[in-house]
Amino acid sequence: MDAESLLLSLELASGSGQGLSPDRRASLLTSLTLVKRDYRFDRVLFWGRILGLVADYYIAQGLSEDQLAPRKTLYSLNCMEWSLLPPATEEMATQTSVVKGRFMGDPSHEYEHTEVQKVNEGEKVFEEEVVVQIKEETRLVSVIDQIDKAVAIVPRGALFKTPFGSINVNRTFEGLSLSEAKKLSSYFHFKEPVELKNKTLLEKADMDPSLDFMDSLEHDIPKGSWSIQMERGNALVVLRSLLWPGLTFYHTPRTKNYGYIYVGTGEKNIDLPFML
Repeated sequence: MDAESLLLSLELASGSGQGLSPDRRASLLTSLTLVKRDYRFDRVLFWGRILGLVADYYIAQGLSEDQLAPRKTLYSLNCMEWSLLPPATEEMATQTSVVKGRFMGDPSHEYEHTEVQKVNEGEKVFEEEVVVQIKEETRLVSVIDQIDKAVAIVPRGALFKTPFGSINVNRTFEGLSLSEAKKLSSYFHFKEPVELKNKTLLEKADMDPSLDFMDSLEHDIPKGSWSIQMERGNALVVLRSLLWPGLTFYHTPRTKNYGYIYVGTGEKNIDLPFML
């Protein structure tokens, strides 16, 4: 959700039962304005909150003028002091995939994981147990990246692709119509396309290259991983992810108000295919 319309956005997303206290809201409004100025971001998004056992991580993301350029991610424990997180890598994802359970809420906390490694001594091969230390900060980076790739979404038309290839905010976007807002095909993953490249020319024939340049939600796997609900007498559409419980996307049809927020434990629902 855009930091500039934070109070309205929190109100629209409050149907999921997650909110922020008045002092946290005031702190975020002030500190995110300073983050945008100090880091020279084009836009700042309040990404959400990852719940820890000791403390919670408040996450914000900074975007450049090109909306699909790599985003800078920051975290805070008190909504006032923000620390920049390093970019996510494949190595981080592999390393942290063995860590299960809740976050502690301490970035310096280290998880211990025992790995069995093969050691060669001459012609003999021995198996040796090695204890690997994994920092919680590394796990935080990896989980935010996974959630972004899987469930960060924008409505169709909110962004447009220029002839030069950059992705900009569409200033003429006036929201989806009520009928379009109820369809999964009207929403796109907020990331570089993956499935779009595999589509045939016939499938691309009805697409507008300046608007349909990202992957649609309608072909997400597993099928049924999104819940669409109309709230406030059809005045608000809310999408909730069943794959990453805690991700809520909201959009007021025929207005520019849209955004998403994640408030959860940072754990993926790996049992979802068996629950559908």
